[in-house]
Amino acid sequence: MNVVETSGLGKRYGGTWALRECTLEIPAGRVAALIGPNGAGKSTLLNLAVGLTSPSAGGVSVLGGRRAGSPAALDGIAFVAQDTPLYKTLSVADMIYITRSLNRRFDGAYAQARLDELGIPPKRKAGKLSGGQQAQLALTLALARRPRLLVLDEPVAMLDPIARHDFMATVLAAATGDGVSVLLSSHVLTELERVANYLVLLSQGRVRLAGEVNDLLATHGQASLEELAMVYLRAAGERENPPSEVTR
Repeated sequence: MNVVETSGLGKRYGGTWALRECTLEIPAGRVAALIGPNGAGKSTLLNLAVGLTSPSAGGVSVLGGRRAGSPAALDGIAFVAQDTPLYKTLSVADMIYITRSLNRRFDGAYAQARLDELGIPPKRKAGKLSGGQQAQLALTLALARRPRLLVLDEPVAMLDPIARHDFMATVLAAATGDGVSVLLSSHVLTELERVANYLVLLSQGRVRLAGEVNDLLATHGQASLEELAMVYLRAAGERENPPSEVTR
């Protein structure tokens, strides 16, 4: 089963294509890293997969053929956006209550146990938590929905190295222990190296590379995901900004 499948998928804003001719099959049970330079179309692809926006061309399905954005699809997906969406003036306990009330399935015991383990006080306002604690709260609320697919858009961009490591450890534990499939975008290649076993590389709104990390490393003769990604990102930059011609 594929947790995300696209065919000729495209999204246009005005006259500009943010994503174009995207055809992908991401199998279940993977931690899939979505990487690319700024403006490559990563967030657009994630928003299409979770149903926050509609395609301008092609199609996208999730969780074995469910239409993205449909009730059946949304029931099995948890999404944490880049800005860690929390109501800053509400307490941690209030955030748990609201999330439980808005979702058909929510494991309150898991959420409370995890926050106790992290030492996050239930009466503290979300806006008074540290950046790492806010990220962990958002991730805990997402995982408490017991999703089959967890989608994360730049989840560690604003975190310090320790908070980043702890966050990714939680993601890996969910993938290995609970069988959650994960699709995450990030510029922090060293952290992706530790958790990802599937890679999708976007550039200029198009898929440039996709597949199992180990297979791609063997095929392209690279020692690490970071090295492989840098080769393609540099090549993409050269295509986008070709050297100017020298006139003598």
